[in-house]
Amino acid sequence: MLLRLGYDIQFETVADVPIITLLNVHPSRAGDLREPDELHTNPIVKIESYEDGFGNRACRLVAPKGKIQLQSSTLIEDSGLPDAENKGAAEIPVSDLPIDVLPYLLNSRYCEVDLLSNIVAELFWGAPRGWNRVQAVCDWVHSKVTFGYEFSSPFRTALDVYTQRVGVCRDFQHLAIAFCRALNIPARYATGYLGDIGVPASASPMDFSAWFEAYLGGRWWTFDARHNSRRVGRVLMAIGRDATDCAITTSFATTKLLKFEVVTEEWKAPERGSVVRFG
Repeated sequence: MLLRLGYDIQFETVADVPIITLLNVHPSRAGDLREPDELHTNPIVKIESYEDGFGNRACRLVAPKGKIQLQSSTLIEDSGLPDAENKGAAEIPVSDLPIDVLPYLLNSRYCEVDLLSNIVAELFWGAPRGWNRVQAVCDWVHSKVTFGYEFSSPFRTALDVYTQRVGVCRDFQHLAIAFCRALNIPARYATGYLGDIGVPASASPMDFSAWFEAYLGGRWWTFDARHNSRRVGRVLMAIGRDATDCAITTSFATTKLLKFEVVTEEWKAPERGSVVRFG
């Protein structure tokens, strides 16, 4: 399966503003790209590409005063299969976890593990260990939290989600991540493309999506407390402790968002002999 990925994001600024982006496909999927995956700007500015501390491909630029467009379009090959699963994947004792996995057991900006530990003990400590316990976390969050774009807030933490029971996709993942960490299961935040492939089309405009990964049986596995299903066509962009580490754009002064469009759709090559028209 081939997927067309892309975005058109536009800002307005009142002065020169440094911006960091995490808009590229994650390096782990670089081998699947069938077209270049490059950030383009209008007006053209200098772009510095680098790998951040979590292994994500990041870019740094300075947006000049006025309007700036961030745009890209690429093609990626995907298996067309749902997210991998292994219901027999076991939890690994903390003492045996790889050193680089340990940070994903700790508190982070949006995931207050310590404040939720007693709650988690009551809800999940008796649940079957391993994959089934992470799935129990997803089932609980999916059934207890109401999704709505009107509930979006940059300040809502996992504890807030637990008490308020509302949020957007990132909030579902933050609560599930905090629950898993409180159960001594490493969990990390993930963001990327997730189109309506193999599911009914959503009435909402396409956006980037969030999910999370849990470390079981010696590797990371994809889970999604928002949709709570194995999905087709998920394309990773960034991973981190929580949404702080995976912001698609971080501006170091005030910016006004003028446009935000995302494309994720299955792409069919034109039949031989057909005419393709652009514009």
